Amino acid sequence: MLELAGIIILGILAQWVAWKFKIPAILPLILIGLLVGPLATLYTDGGVKLIQPIWNGEKGLFPGKSLFYFVSLAIGIILFEGGLTLKLSEIKTTGSVITKLISIGVIVTFFGAALAAHFIFFLSWPISFLFSALIIVTGPTVISPILRNVPLKKDVSAILKWEGILIDPIGALFAVLVFEFISVGAGSEFTITALEEFGKIVLFGFTFGFTFAHALAFAIKKNVIPHYLLNVFTLAMVLAVFVLSDLFAHESGLLSVVVMGMVMGNINLPNIKELLYFKESLSVLLISILFILLAANINIDDLLLVFNWNAVVLFAIVVLLIRPLGVFLSSINSGLQLNEKLFISWVGPRGIVAAGIASLFGLQLTQEGIEGAEYITPLVFMIVLGTVLLNATTARMFAKLVGVFLKNSEGILIIGASKVSRLIASYLHKNGRHVVLVDSNNLNIKKAKELGLEAMEASVYADDLISNIELNDVGYLMALTGNAEINNYALDKFEAQFGENGSFRLISPEEMNNPQKNPRQGLFSHTDDYIKLTDVARKYPAIQEIDIDTKEQFEGLIEMTKSEKDMVPLFIKKADGQIDILSSFSKDVNVENFEGHKLVYLGKPIDVEQLADSTTAMEDEDNSM
Repeated sequence: MLELAGIIILGILAQWVAWKFKIPAILPLILIGLLVGPLATLYTDGGVKLIQPIWNGEKGLFPGKSLFYFVSLAIGIILFEGGLTLKLSEIKTTGSVITKLISIGVIVTFFGAALAAHFIFFLSWPISFLFSALIIVTGPTVISPILRNVPLKKDVSAILKWEGILIDPIGALFAVLVFEFISVGAGSEFTITALEEFGKIVLFGFTFGFTFAHALAFAIKKNVIPHYLLNVFTLAMVLAVFVLSDLFAHESGLLSVVVMGMVMGNINLPNIKELLYFKESLSVLLISILFILLAANINIDDLLLVFNWNAVVLFAIVVLLIRPLGVFLSSINSGLQLNEKLFISWVGPRGIVAAGIASLFGLQLTQEGIEGAEYITPLVFMIVLGTVLLNATTARMFAKLVGVFLKNSEGILIIGASKVSRLIASYLHKNGRHVVLVDSNNLNIKKAKELGLEAMEASVYADDLISNIELNDVGYLMALTGNAEINNYALDKFEAQFGENGSFRLISPEEMNNPQKNPRQGLFSHTDDYIKLTDVARKYPAIQEIDIDTKEQFEGLIEMTKSEKDMVPLFIKKADGQIDILSSFSKDVNVENFEGHKLVYLGKPIDVEQLADSTTAMEDEDNSM
C-alpha cells in the first residue's frame, strides 16, 4: 500500500515541480523513478530498491506479466488521447516545412538512427529499426515547457509546436508496426507465416480502430450515451477495443487504439473537447504513475549497458547529425533563414510516447528472449533524458547565439473577439503587429478568422493560453470583454506572461467619469466603457486616423472625444509606424515630439474646423493659467 500511494504522490509532486519550474514533466518523473529504483540500490541497506515493480519474476508490485498488462493498457489510453489531437486538416494548412518534417524528417530519423544503432552497438537490424522508430517522436509535452521561456518568431514556434503534436501518433504508428513485425518474426526469421501474422495485425488493428471509432462517434451524435457517462464510456470503449483486437490478432491492440483516436479526432464530434480534457487529465495521472514505475523497473545492469562512449557517440549522431539533416532537407526552398533552421535543428527533445512505448516493447521482447532487446529501454531513456536536459538548459542561450531570440515582444493578445475587438485587431494586423484574439464564443472566433485574423477559442479560466508557445512574442495584453470580472481576472492571470510591456483593460461602468476611480490599467479613456465602444462600433464601424503635430493638438483631440459620444481614442501612431496603446491616463503620454504622429480612434470622421476650435480653446486655457 505504501509503495502504491508513494508512486501516485511522487508522480503528482513531479508534475507540480515541472509546472512550477516550466520544465518537461518527464524529466523529474524519470529522475524520481531512477532514484527510488536502480539508484536506490547504491544507498539503501541491503542494496534494495525503494519501489520494486517486479522482483524475481513473480514478486513485487506487479508480479508475473501484471506490469506488462498495466503498461500496455496505460500506453493504449495515452496513444488514443494523442490520436485525438491529430487533425488531417491541420496537416494541410500548417505549411510545407511541417508537412516535410513529419514525412521526410521521419524517414531520415528512421533510417539514420537505425544505421547508427546497428554499427555502434552491433544490434540486429530489427532491434535497430525499433530503436529508430521509437526516437522519431518529439511531443508537445516536452517542446512546450522548453520554448515557453524563449521568445521566438511566431513561424519558428509554430513549426516546433505542430511538429510535436502531429508526429506523436505518426511515430507511435511506426513503432507499433516495427514491434509487431519483430514479434511475429521471432526477432530474426521473417517467414511467410510471420508475414501473414503481421498482415493480420495490421488488418485487425486498422479495421477495429476504424469501425469502433465510427460506432462510438455515431452513438455520441445520436445522444445514445448520457452526457455524464460520456467520458467513462469512451474510456471503457477504448479498453474494450484494445482487448478485443488483441484477442483476434495478438499484439494488435495498440495499433487499433491509435487508429481509433486518429479517426475520432477527424470526425466532427460535438463533445470532442470534453473528451480531450478528460483524456488529458487521465493521461497526466497515468504518465505520473507509469514513468516512475518504468524507471524504477530498470536495473543497474541495464544502465551500465549504455554507460560507455558508444552511447555518447550515438547520442551525438542523433542530435548533431540526424536531426539537422532531417530539418535542412525538410526546409529546402521554405523561406526559413539559416539561423532559424539551426535553432529548429537544435531543439528536438524526445518525449513521453518514446519512453513509454520503449519500456513496454523492451519488457515484452526481453521476456520473449529476443537478442538485443535489453538495449531498447536504456538506449531510448538515454536519448530522452539527454535531449530534454540539453534543450532545457541551452535552448535560450542557443536562440541568442544564432540570433532568433526576440529582444522585444511586440505581439498583442486581445481577450474578447466582439465586433469592437475585431475592428481594433484588424487595424493592428494591417499595421504589421502580431495580434491574437481569444474568446470562448465560437461564432466570434469564426468571424475573426473570416477576416484573416489569428483567433483562438479558449476560456480565460483554462490553461490553454499559458501552454501556447505560439504566443511567445506577445508582450501586450488588452482585455476587451463586456464583463469587468473577466477583464480583471485575465489581467491577474496573464499579466506576468503576456503583459510585460503593458496590460490594459476596459474600465467598468462604475469607474466611468470618476477620475478618482480611474485605474492605472484602464484602456483608451476613462469616459469610454464596453457599452460606448459597442455603440460607436455599431454606428461607425471604422478606425480613423488624424494628424497631430503638437501636444496641444493631441490634448484638444482627447478633450473632444470626451464630449463627443461617437468617438473613442485608441492609439498613437508615431512617425516611424510604431503604435502605442492609449491608457485611460491619456495625458500621461510620454512623447517628446508629436510631429508626424497620428491619433488613431474609433468613430465618425473629425471635422477639421472643429478640431482647430478645440485646440485654440486648449491653448487659451493654458495661457490663462
